[in-house]
Amino acid sequence: MSLWWVLEGRAIQDIWIRPRRPAPSTMYGTTLRVFDPGIGGWHIIWSDPLNQDYSRQIGRAEGKDIVQMGADSHGLQARWRFTEITADSFHWIGEERRAESDPWRVTYEHFARRAGF
Repeated sequence: MSLWWVLEGRAIQDIWIRPRRPAPSTMYGTTLRVFDPGIGGWHIIWSDPLNQDYSRQIGRAEGKDIVQMGADSHGLQARWRFTEITADSFHWIGEERRAESDPWRVTYEHFARRAGF
């Protein structure tokens, strides 16, 4: 994962490529996060053109975690939780469900650690 401030410091963009190159990619996407002081949160747009997977979410701090809620391109409710956040690492849990009454189901999980450039 790579992360940059973009749009003259008004947004954060990250790039995800999995698995790490030179292996063929199974996921190749970018996230754009723009803070909105009116809602006290972030507008988030995820795009993975390799898999035609797109998502819009709203992200906010919840205690020490960051939680992003929205819908994915398959019409499922999506929740991305970033926990155990430090200056050099975080734990990311991706969950989905069909309806409010359904339990959240973990669909992926990442343990990220900052690497040297």
